[in-house]
Amino acid sequence: MKKLRVLVAMHDVLVPPPDAESLPAKETWDYQMELDVLRGLRTLGHDVHVLGVGEELKPVRDAIADFVPHITFNILSDFHDVVTYEAHFVSFLELCKQPYTGCNPRGITLAGDKALSKQILAWHRIPVPAFAVFPLRSKTAKLPRKMTFPVIVKSAVQHGSAGIAQASVVHDDRELAERVEFLHRTLQTDVVVEQFLAGREFTVSVLGNERLESFPIWELWFDKLPEGNESIATSRVKWDEAYQQRVGLRTGRARDLPADVEQRIHTIAKRTYRALHLSGYARIDLRMDAEGRVYVIEANVNNDLTPGEDFPESAQSTGLDYPALLQRVLGAGLAYKPAWKVD
Repeated sequence: MKKLRVLVAMHDVLVPPPDAESLPAKETWDYQMELDVLRGLRTLGHDVHVLGVGEELKPVRDAIADFVPHITFNILSDFHDVVTYEAHFVSFLELCKQPYTGCNPRGITLAGDKALSKQILAWHRIPVPAFAVFPLRSKTAKLPRKMTFPVIVKSAVQHGSAGIAQASVVHDDRELAERVEFLHRTLQTDVVVEQFLAGREFTVSVLGNERLESFPIWELWFDKLPEGNESIATSRVKWDEAYQQRVGLRTGRARDLPADVEQRIHTIAKRTYRALHLSGYARIDLRMDAEGRVYVIEANVNNDLTPGEDFPESAQSTGLDYPALLQRVLGAGLAYKPAWKVD
């Protein structure tokens, strides 16, 4: 394996301190993915340089000029605290003719807009829940005739389950108006409202550019969910470890799926990846309703690579350990051909 110069671009506030390796896990929680990626790349023998990205692009350009990396391992989730600027940062890397890991700018833009992505997927006849969009400046929130309650209310662009709670599942016009107004006010983004699908929640991790590999289907469930609560990945489920234990959160290989259903889910995930022009790697989130119909909820590009999260876990279940997965991510980044690489 060739030794690479790898520039790891991360948020400056998440750069692990020099003594991070010796700290207990509870103290490294905020930057655990960054720490694990650095450790994994160094285990592979690569020459790793850490770049903490703040408000300016000049340090990025200078680091590329000084270090001359073979590739930038991109683990930024926004720029200037704006999630939609994630694509612009990657565009800057392309303008610098710098190879990078993860998704290309067009794919980030298409997948990052939950409304636009559903429109594209529906055009490709990929199953998605019925949905409606309420722009930030809209005065009213009324459900279209084609939709019925219950529905789930989300930010159209935010990541990481931001703004999602049990109260996101609403059952009448009053609850809908209140939740849309709440997200408009607190997150300052457009809102997308989806038909709520009570049922099982799956993720499929996909790796590659033209040739795609999908890892085993992963499932989320709760062993101790309070009565009346919906089985959804709320913000507390995502980020509150004590709450995860209280509700008995578990993830693992999907249970008791017939082979033909598994194949259909993998096919839907790969079709989604291609329809949204994704590259590098992504996690496709899906739900199965009570009748066994599978729908795409969203595509998460440049998803969480922390060991224990769905992507690394599902890869590991096939025998691909964490450093080997990172090497595959590097390989996909080096193989991707943006416009400046095309002959």
